[in-house]
Amino acid sequence: MRRRRHAAAPLLLLAVLSCRARERPAEAKASDPKPAPQAAVPVQTARAAVATLDRTVDASGHTVALVQQKVRAPFAGTLLSLSVIDGDRVHRGAVVGSVLSRDSEAALAGAREMEREAKTPAEQEDARRALALAERNTVQASLRAPVDGVVLAHAAAAGDRVTDDQELLTLADAGALVFVADVPQSALAQIRPGQAASIAFPGQARPASGSVHDVLPQANAADFTAPVRIDFAGGAAPAAVGLFGTVHVVVDRKANALVVPDAAVLRDDVTGKSRIALVQDGRARWRDAVVGLRGSAGTELLQPALQPGDVVIVGGQVGLPDGAAVAASP
Repeated sequence: MRRRRHAAAPLLLLAVLSCRARERPAEAKASDPKPAPQAAVPVQTARAAVATLDRTVDASGHTVALVQQKVRAPFAGTLLSLSVIDGDRVHRGAVVGSVLSRDSEAALAGAREMEREAKTPAEQEDARRALALAERNTVQASLRAPVDGVVLAHAAAAGDRVTDDQELLTLADAGALVFVADVPQSALAQIRPGQAASIAFPGQARPASGSVHDVLPQANAADFTAPVRIDFAGGAAPAAVGLFGTVHVVVDRKANALVVPDAAVLRDDVTGKSRIALVQDGRARWRDAVVGLRGSAGTELLQPALQPGDVVIVGGQVGLPDGAAVAASP
């Protein structure tokens, strides 16, 4: 019995050691640290939307008066008053000055001279009667604006002697004020009469609306531009002539276009290809993109085929790997 017990002891010890050896890899495996989860990359996002896109031709230019009206002296005499200066806006029929006829001026001057030289009571009485008669028979005319417009220039000042039919004021007819834009020759093929246009002027909060009248014949060979006349819509014309601005002529329009912000489309300058990053299930997914029109509402996306409301990345996508976890913020 003792021999059997001594023989079984080594076998029992070997079994225990074998069990412990098998348990150690499991314990070591259980104690190994788990890999840290990937941190989400913060990005700015926006949603695809449906909008109407306009493609425009942009050009600088200035306001021009096609028709100018003259205010002339009705007769020879003296310009008594002139109540406007260059740049003033006037309305049709408004009094802008007055002229005293040469004969009336001579009669008044003579009567006043008689009054100064009169010595006796009889002479003073004759002088007073002569002055009263001259004043009663005075011929004086008011100068009136022939049209609504802006004073461009004046050719005389109060107190000046003027001749019959002498030009005194030059007015720009407000009804004939247009915008002339210097359009690059490369864009002229897209310009058509009747196209809608908006003209932005410095310092004005809202642009003026108008439409293309036609391309004018005087091309500029120095800067390869041609003048295009833009007619203002009713009441949209500014008050100044020679006012510089920028016109945006709508040469193409597409309704119900699927658009994304311009910043969502990245273009490779080497290959010329465009890409866009979408957010799907919290991860960035890159797709090749084909774009259409660009306008104030964004860029038209022809491919991939998105739905309104799909989320695209507009900031932080440069260098972002495909499939990376992202933390989106609008």
